[in-house]
Amino acid sequence: DKVGRDAGDLGGLGRELGVAATDDIDAVLATRPNAVVYAASGDIRADDALADIVRAIRAGAVVVTPSIYALYDQLNAPSELREPVLAAIAEGGGSLFVSGVDPGWGNDVLPLLISGLGTTVDVIRCQEIFDYSTYDQEDSVRWLVGMGQPMDYEPPMLAPMIPTMVWGGQVRLMARALGVELDEVRETVDRRPLDATVSTTTMGEFEAGTQGAIRFEVQGIVEGEPRIVIEHVTRIHASCAPDWPTPPDGVGAHRVIIEGRPRIEVTVEATDEGGNRSAGGNATAVGRLVSAIDWLVAAEPGLYDALDIPLRPAVGKLGRKQP
Repeated sequence: DKVGRDAGDLGGLGRELGVAATDDIDAVLATRPNAVVYAASGDIRADDALADIVRAIRAGAVVVTPSIYALYDQLNAPSELREPVLAAIAEGGGSLFVSGVDPGWGNDVLPLLISGLGTTVDVIRCQEIFDYSTYDQEDSVRWLVGMGQPMDYEPPMLAPMIPTMVWGGQVRLMARALGVELDEVRETVDRRPLDATVSTTTMGEFEAGTQGAIRFEVQGIVEGEPRIVIEHVTRIHASCAPDWPTPPDGVGAHRVIIEGRPRIEVTVEATDEGGNRSAGGNATAVGRLVSAIDWLVAAEPGLYDALDIPLRPAVGKLGRKQP
């Protein structure tokens, strides 16, 4: 029911943009577009997502996407992911940049920028602390993350080595930028049940005794100590695990803590769609990716990561009115 509809209509903008939705990928790529923003999920269809992305690169497009976690740190990506992308770049002249929020700017450009303000840096900790009750992705929340599932259910996102697969690249990328060698990457996982049944506006009820909160860390170990840490604290209701870290307003935030001299703490709160914090986070991912397109189009064809792509000022956006 989307084919033929205007993108402005599909996006709920209240105006037409003159771009009609299509399901003919070949026809679109035949026009040799400068860029493709690939926003389809790669969580449970990684092979299909990679095939789509490679197809667009081979057609000569710059592709930006959050969908392939292992390519966030492209230098250490598995060869079965990296080689098809490099072959497509050589054949078609396109480029690829993979980024997002967390993993993404919340644990690459932001902490690295802030680390430069310190005299000494002992630990860099990147936190995502979120209440998922407003998240409009029920399959991901219930099945991938495990909210509302029995405590003996093993959420795919928390299975051994999966947090490292998703976020370990960000730890390695920060280590590379900081010029340190990692001994290893470790992970820790903790889960808490709901004390009472709670109701959400987007996903219905989550029953007492089922999983209500998760907390995990992906740690970069340097000389035996966790020096680079990516931590997630996720709840389906603010009442669950009240002793764990909380965001300033109880809804959600991304936070970077630099332990050292001085101690530096920066919290980023983004809202969109009438105050929705999850939508705000997603919008910042779009901003990071779309803002990179001009730079990528001007650069040589290649496979890039966050250390390559500058975080640029909002040139041309300040005070700009919507058409």
